[in-house]
Amino acid sequence: MLSLLLCILLLFPLGAPAQQAAPLAATLDAILSKAVADDELPGAVLLVGHRGAIVYRKAFGSRALLPQREAMTADTIFDLASLTKLVATAPAIMKLVEQGKLRLNDPVAHYLPEFAANGKEQITLRMLLTHTSGLRPDPPLDDAKKGEEALLKAIEADTLVAPPGARFIYSDTGFIVLAELVRRVSGMPLDEFAARNIFSPLGMRHTRFLPPPDWKPRIAPTEEVDLPEGAAPGSGRGRILRGEVHDPTARAMGGVAGHAGLFSTADDLALFCRMMLAEGRLPGGAGRLLAAATVQKMTTPQQPPWIPSLRGLGWDIDTSYSSPRGDLFPLGSYGHTGFTGTSIWIDPTSQTFIILLANSVHPHVRSTMVSLRARVANAVAAAFDVRSSFSSLLERGAGAERAYSTSGLFLEDAKTETGIDVLEENQFAPLRGKRVGLITNHTGVDSAGRRTIDVLAKAEGVHLVALFSPEHGIAGRVDARVPSTTDEATGLSIYSLFGETLRPTDEMLRGLDALVFDIQDAGVRFYTYTTTMAYAMEEAARHHLTFYVLDRPNPLGGEAIEGPMLDRDRLSFVGYFPMPVRYAMTLGELAQMFNAENKIGADLHVVAMKNWHRRDTYEATGLAWIGPSPNLRSLNAALLYPGIEILQAAGVSVGRGTDAPFEVFGAPWMRGIELAAELNRRFVPGVRFVPTRFTPRDGLYKDQACEGIALVITDRASLDSMLMGLEIAALLHKLYPDHFQLEKMIELVGSKETIDRIGKGEAPARIVMNWADALDVFRKLRAKYLLYP
Repeated sequence: MLSLLLCILLLFPLGAPAQQAAPLAATLDAILSKAVADDELPGAVLLVGHRGAIVYRKAFGSRALLPQREAMTADTIFDLASLTKLVATAPAIMKLVEQGKLRLNDPVAHYLPEFAANGKEQITLRMLLTHTSGLRPDPPLDDAKKGEEALLKAIEADTLVAPPGARFIYSDTGFIVLAELVRRVSGMPLDEFAARNIFSPLGMRHTRFLPPPDWKPRIAPTEEVDLPEGAAPGSGRGRILRGEVHDPTARAMGGVAGHAGLFSTADDLALFCRMMLAEGRLPGGAGRLLAAATVQKMTTPQQPPWIPSLRGLGWDIDTSYSSPRGDLFPLGSYGHTGFTGTSIWIDPTSQTFIILLANSVHPHVRSTMVSLRARVANAVAAAFDVRSSFSSLLERGAGAERAYSTSGLFLEDAKTETGIDVLEENQFAPLRGKRVGLITNHTGVDSAGRRTIDVLAKAEGVHLVALFSPEHGIAGRVDARVPSTTDEATGLSIYSLFGETLRPTDEMLRGLDALVFDIQDAGVRFYTYTTTMAYAMEEAARHHLTFYVLDRPNPLGGEAIEGPMLDRDRLSFVGYFPMPVRYAMTLGELAQMFNAENKIGADLHVVAMKNWHRRDTYEATGLAWIGPSPNLRSLNAALLYPGIEILQAAGVSVGRGTDAPFEVFGAPWMRGIELAAELNRRFVPGVRFVPTRFTPRDGLYKDQACEGIALVITDRASLDSMLMGLEIAALLHKLYPDHFQLEKMIELVGSKETIDRIGKGEAPARIVMNWADALDVFRKLRAKYLLYP
């Protein structure tokens, strides 16, 4: 034991600057001593690491109360409960991923064919690791008592409580399946695999399942069980669990399970935490336990993007279980809790970890340690001056950078200024002395509501000589090809770029020095204004004209990206560049990307906005909403548009010719009540489906009675429009295969693989999660061209 402690001290030298260590120690002593005195727990061991040193390590209270009181010691061995998931099961799975034996996005049934029954064929390894599989939280204990084989058969035969990938439901069942996956793929049970591949390389000498008898004196006992009728835990009339796992399912399975069963000490867990902070490197620099990319994957959000509860692979990041983070550690730190009273929290930014081990279930179950864990974390974070913009998604949403008054009213000085507003402030300096052509429509207005056409026409030193209109025309009212015409107010020619030609011709550009683009986009790949801009940039480069983009907000915000990526062989007017459907960039940022990546060579200048941030919703900008096209009338419609518009080519009315385009869809062959019931059973996040009837006044199914769905947004933040669209398409393909023409969706979806997967019946949530790697590549490309924080 002395040699082990010496090893720990060499790896983690005790101490911290005196101005930090002494006050922190006093604060932590007080918190834990009071918790013991108040019977929040019989005893505990608290260990804190910071920047390579152990700055606090102390035992409190009693290790045992029954059958006799024993003092807690710092080397006490604890039943880790659910910490098993992240110390044993998740890293075991990731070791097999690194060895090429598993793939996170593969269905579990690919490796365990019997698991596919009753709708579980779509569950992936990633879903199990992030608790989004739809499996029930706990497996049936009666089956566990019949043995591990009987329990696995019961799980295989069980039905789901939610569709795969739809919701976060914390599930021990999923980690039991993961342990079986380790056994099946590696040929070793989880305890043996973890001992060889995790605990031994880390030097974790007092970490294992099924602790041997000679460890028993140092093990913290847990609950009193097997009580006679009428006796309560703590009465001394039952059997105290000591060296046996507390979790009843794991105990029934023989003590080795993927969700519980591991025993360890604070010192051993410190070795594990240090490895995590070192991005997988072993203590002392003697090689690696995990690749840096693996640790990054495990500790960053891996759940589907529409689920607000943030989970890594095994690790908790920001959910209702995140009490060990407290109020001060930042979003981006990670950890986990265990039912017996254990917890770990790690902050890579400050290089800090907190290990709190207790047996709060001894000899009976007490109230949760939520408050205690949070108070300990707060004390540690304050002592090390941890810096954080936001410590939770709730704070992140409430604490946006935009200023509001105490009454909740928007402050005028924080209002977004668009490119035309900034140009006016600069007295049109870039355009002075130039003959300018303006590409615009009804959305091109300044903050005072004046048309950019009129502003530039009256600007001193600017010679506005030609106008160009995109699809829907200069007034945004035409739902067909647009002829060229004349602007009544200025008498200038308006050249249509959605009529006989889609790009400016030599004649249109003759005598110009510059083109200016000022149009509000929809933030969607197949909305044609982006292509109009790109074609105009190409012609500007060919004619040696300067090209200016007067930037405007992306109405869908600057953060959320939704796939799929456009196939490179499907470039067209509704898909200029291989990017996702929802790309989270402004037109100015897109212009920079197009110019560089497509080597257009335009003399490009973006007049950037002021007071716009990527997380801003459009309603937070203070700008008036002007629908950019005849049918895109509301912000709700704009949010629904990406996932609903893709359905029209397959034979679905998306509400054109009604009072609520993109907020309803239907067809004469649909049955709204049946469809709504099925869709609502899918738990599609952020939206509810209400059966409706409508008769379009024009467009598809003009003057025909249609049944269908009215879409009700319940949570804008969690709505993933493309997931919603795929869920609808998959169900229409299943229910109405003779009417719904799935293959025709390809033009706007832009991904043949996605259409094929829907056709094969693959779960939409799994399809969306399979886009992740390609979207990560796009994010890295996109990052080079972003203009706003």
